[in-house]
Amino acid sequence: MTVGGSYAVHWGIEQFTGVSRIGPQIGKTVEGNVKILLVDDHAMIRTGLRELLKKEPGMEVVGEASNGRQAIELTKNLQPDVVVMDLRMPDLNGIEATRQTLAARPTTKVIGLSANADDRSMGELLRAGAVGYVMKESAFEELASAIHAVIGGKVSFGPLAISNMIANGEKRANGGASPFVTLSPRERETLQLIAEGKSTKEVAAILHVSIKTAETHRRNIMGKLGIDSVAELTKYAIREGLTSV
Repeated sequence: MTVGGSYAVHWGIEQFTGVSRIGPQIGKTVEGNVKILLVDDHAMIRTGLRELLKKEPGMEVVGEASNGRQAIELTKNLQPDVVVMDLRMPDLNGIEATRQTLAARPTTKVIGLSANADDRSMGELLRAGAVGYVMKESAFEELASAIHAVIGGKVSFGPLAISNMIANGEKRANGGASPFVTLSPRERETLQLIAEGKSTKEVAAILHVSIKTAETHRRNIMGKLGIDSVAELTKYAIREGLTSV
């Protein structure tokens, strides 16, 4: 498909992974709209996408979320067919939100959305289970095409996303271990909250754990990363795309 002179690439799930991750490759019927959940911490972006998607035949925005935790709850309640997920959001980033969203509803398809052309977290989002990725600077038609593709059982990357994936692979090869390998999912959640200025008590309340457990997570994070200050943890979290603060 050509979009503004560029080519978006769609592959079948098996071609991309070797196995089917999201079940049968069955799209929506003519009678049923594709239900879409928009997740982005910027209201203006959500509003713009919602208005554009209204004009797309067979697509319906059923909800909006401003952070990853809201996305998980709305996915459980609204059961969308597609979640358009921003990567960098407060409280819970798009990567962890994707993991938990798909754990709650495996049949939902997640398409990543990013404003950062050199975002090092793109590959991690895909490994979390997303089946599409679109840059915010791309034409809207690229997102619409990606939605059609993933509903049809394919994975979809726009041209900017493909270039980004290659660049990220080169950076990661020279940049050491990813936090998504080094840290557990709960430790990554804790790290993001610490980097965003949450106290140990606030972290414990958000994650529904004891203060002692939250403190243990912080000690483990510092030990695994070899970092001994909150300031350095914050820098690390920003550099690795866990938060933009």
